[in-house]
Amino acid sequence: MNVILPLLSGFIAAVIGVLPPGLINMTAAKVDLTDGRKRAMIFVLGASIVVFFQTYISVLFAQYINSHQEIVVLLREIGLVIFSGLSIYFLFFAKKPKLKSDDSIQLKSKRSRFFLGMLISAINIFPIPYYVFVSVTLASFNIFTFETVSIYSLVSGVVLGSFSVFYLYVVFFTKMKSKTEYFMQNMNKILGIITGIGALLTLINVVKYYF
Repeated sequence: MNVILPLLSGFIAAVIGVLPPGLINMTAAKVDLTDGRKRAMIFVLGASIVVFFQTYISVLFAQYINSHQEIVVLLREIGLVIFSGLSIYFLFFAKKPKLKSDDSIQLKSKRSRFFLGMLISAINIFPIPYYVFVSVTLASFNIFTFETVSIYSLVSGVVLGSFSVFYLYVVFFTKMKSKTEYFMQNMNKILGIITGIGALLTLINVVKYYF
């Protein structure tokens, strides 16, 4: 239980967070197109290693926050407002994003795709607050505990999920480019539904705390 559920939860959380086209995904696909599959996988490996450390740091932050119940409650209330606001924004106000052409991603150095993957992953700071919130939320549902085995299970799930999405972009990007365009056109609805579900789950937690 302390291994399987955190592993699956981390995997799912990573897929949700990484699946929308972003700098790492698109650069991985670009490396595959310009330098070949081997270099692209080296790039993905470098990015995944940084994801491991980012997630582990996030869980440590979450562990501290979780030991201070007043902070947890405050985060839930803030999360409820944020999720609700994002859901309304994505569903009703956000403009449809456009997929940038491959030429918009410039790859200057060909020496080490491994360190390029690490660099691009490191400058992406979004995963840290995201996985802090994921960890605290999972802990509140007793899906995850801040024990060593459970922590490494969650972190491993996140790394596996991230690596899987990066790999899919590398392998299938050229084949599914038209589908990617369709996904981009409907991404606001998808994100709106996901954040709406997050708002609902957070609301349940807040209500349970007060009542």
